[in-house]
Amino acid sequence: MSLLPVDEALARVLAKARPREETERLALHDCLGRVLAEDLAARLTHPAFDNSAMDGYAVRHEDIAEIGAELAVIGQSAAGRGFRGEVKRGEAVRIFTGAPLPTGADTVIVQEDIEILEGARVRTLFAPAKGRHIRLSGQDFEAGEVALSGGSVLDAGRLTLAASMNHDSLPVFRRPKIAILATGDELLPPGSAPGPDQIIASNSFGVAAIARENGAEILDLGIVADDRAAIAAAVAEAQSGDVDVLVTLGGASVGDHDLVQSTLLGCGMTLDFWRIAMRPGKPLMVGELAGITVLGLPGNPVSSLVCALLFLEPLTRKLAHLPPRSRLVPARLTAPLPANDRRQDYVRARLIVEPDGSLLAQPFTRQDSSMTKIFAQSNGLIVRAPQVPAAAAGETCSVLKLRDPT
Repeated sequence: MSLLPVDEALARVLAKARPREETERLALHDCLGRVLAEDLAARLTHPAFDNSAMDGYAVRHEDIAEIGAELAVIGQSAAGRGFRGEVKRGEAVRIFTGAPLPTGADTVIVQEDIEILEGARVRTLFAPAKGRHIRLSGQDFEAGEVALSGGSVLDAGRLTLAASMNHDSLPVFRRPKIAILATGDELLPPGSAPGPDQIIASNSFGVAAIARENGAEILDLGIVADDRAAIAAAVAEAQSGDVDVLVTLGGASVGDHDLVQSTLLGCGMTLDFWRIAMRPGKPLMVGELAGITVLGLPGNPVSSLVCALLFLEPLTRKLAHLPPRSRLVPARLTAPLPANDRRQDYVRARLIVEPDGSLLAQPFTRQDSSMTKIFAQSNGLIVRAPQVPAAAAGETCSVLKLRDPT
């Protein structure tokens, strides 16, 4: 079987993915990052009344057309405690930000433009335009107005708007559910004391973090041994758990001890492909099992994380109704890179911000796919297309950004 190009592999992964259409209603505080499932109409008008945008004095504009006008202060209007009378000729009401505009007033003159006189009187030092410093009723939105569209990702501003529209809960799409299964006789959970030939299983934590960051709920199936019955039992648990994606870690190749692919095929999985023209991460398995997308990631931690970024992240975002995320940025190489072979290479690198805001990409000299420390120190992956010639220091390259440079 020939190696599948990365772009074609991703297109095939996404082609059959269908966003989840089930919805749930959540309290506002639980909606951050969720996707609104339907258009949202305002339940009230905002502002509900004309109010002051500044601290000052509510007046009739005809009374202050000339600088130096003197007015009698007849009361005050504060937020939640408006003035109930009417402003008439030669009168003013002390008003505070957000307070209702009294009947009869049509302008607010700010307190800095007023001279305080004796006997509850003031003198104007400035002549503002008519209607100045007034927020009109409904200038933000009207009752019944659709101010948030279905499909909006709920961030701080949109949640504030929803609250202003008098909604205490919102209909959102349910999160896609991702099951993660690690396999291998050699694996132990963190905190264990490894015996001879044993290692600590780490991949599932990074893969789960990538899925959660992109809107998923996680079903952790734990670690199972290289045993067909145990793997099949874990697959059955995933099927009963209403999952959208089953991610397996390790064992997806066709070696004597790689039992995941053959076990899944025995469970009814239809295999799409399992070898990608990429480094790290060539043995990536993709299939479908009774409506569940199966992603078999490599066992090496870095290979697993790179594949999760390239395939699981866009898949999860599509299932979650989230817009695609672009991580690619241009940078300049700080060191030469050799010509590449037929596999697309993802070179671990440190991104450095230049004074003008441009980026430098400094590749690490060691690129072994088992080295988690170097991956954690990397904030970018230099993308080297298949068959490209050697690149010199200073040349422009494409980098898949892992995190912002510090």
